[in-house]
Amino acid sequence: MSKFIIKGSQKLEGEINLLGNKNSALKILPATLLADSCSTITNIPPIRDVKVMISLIEKLGAKVKIENENAVTVDPSTLSSYVIDPDLSTRIRASVVLAAPLLVKFGKAVITPPGGDQIGERLLETHFTMLENLGVEIKRENGKYFLNWVKKGKNDIFLEEASVTATEMAVMMTVSQLAEIKIQDAASEPHVKDLADFLGKMGASISGVGTNTLLVKGSKKLKGTEHKIIPDYIEGGTFAIAAAITGGKVTIRDYRKDHYLMILSYLKNMGVSYFENKQELKILPSDLVAKKRKFQTRPWPGFPTDLMSPFIVLATQTKGTVLCHDWMYEWRMFFVDDLISMGANIFIADPHRVVVSGPTKLMADFLYCKDIRAGISVILAALAAQGESVVDNIEMVERGYAHLEERLRGLGAKLKRINLNDKNT
Repeated sequence: MSKFIIKGSQKLEGEINLLGNKNSALKILPATLLADSCSTITNIPPIRDVKVMISLIEKLGAKVKIENENAVTVDPSTLSSYVIDPDLSTRIRASVVLAAPLLVKFGKAVITPPGGDQIGERLLETHFTMLENLGVEIKRENGKYFLNWVKKGKNDIFLEEASVTATEMAVMMTVSQLAEIKIQDAASEPHVKDLADFLGKMGASISGVGTNTLLVKGSKKLKGTEHKIIPDYIEGGTFAIAAAITGGKVTIRDYRKDHYLMILSYLKNMGVSYFENKQELKILPSDLVAKKRKFQTRPWPGFPTDLMSPFIVLATQTKGTVLCHDWMYEWRMFFVDDLISMGANIFIADPHRVVVSGPTKLMADFLYCKDIRAGISVILAALAAQGESVVDNIEMVERGYAHLEERLRGLGAKLKRINLNDKNT
């Protein structure tokens, strides 16, 4: 286990290049298994979750060639198993996505309930209802799910919620069908579009991308292709907040304006000053004053749930009292206990809502990374705090953020990493 030693109250200044979108990579890599030949995926973020996904794909028999830390080539021609490795499955939530290409290739799949961050129940009911509507039979025995694609399903699929993963799995399965299939109440996040663009290059026809209704015309033969993962707007939002709470000036490159419409709206309503052009977002030193009283997550194009935890840290440094509401995950807010111990004025209304009054001077503390987004949030708090903080279990954050130490130090942060096997730990 590794930890950061962070000396806070340092302004972050400089430039940051965004890495590839984590959620795109974790869905596009499984989708390569649908092809009849090799696909090369570039701009892959070198994070722990992606490494686990690559290992899962290799365990299924496909060949993966690591071109460099940001590019891999997947050869699905040697795919030989429809049983997803149970031990690796417990490490990431996205392991369930592999069921879709396996059902296409083998007509069956065996999955173990997926792992990942413990921020809520995140049940699989929407995913399984979608699978059943497509004609998949599901049985549970001995802690595993046995999936069999036994019949032709409906040509009109309605998702019970606009689940990103259920949408992506549905698209992967329907691109193998020759009939036109409609998917309603589909998710519309940028990473869903990225997957659709990749499948389009493979030979599928998907219309309605970016809306909540998709029309999929599949192909019996999908060919391998090349694809570059989109930049990660969650990472962009995280660095924007880091700049704002430290009073810094940071330029975020690989910026795509259409990915930040609600993010910038929320930041502006907290007094964050910025300048944007086609490919850059510049966060400027700001007088942080809340102009709204309520901020909440909602499906795209609303404010993303993955940025609510960092946003709460921003609220602790902003003048005013605001309500922060994440309706999706009932444990998302529990990390605020750490902020309270640092001196933040936060009232926990219920598992989904907190009331934050700011600004407050945060004091250094011993902190622990509970999940990816909570972990990056306590790191942000340590950057803004007075004194020297210790942030433990950094590996949890590295599931979603790569080269974090080097990138933060490149912006002027005072921090060092200590590994468990170091003599001074």
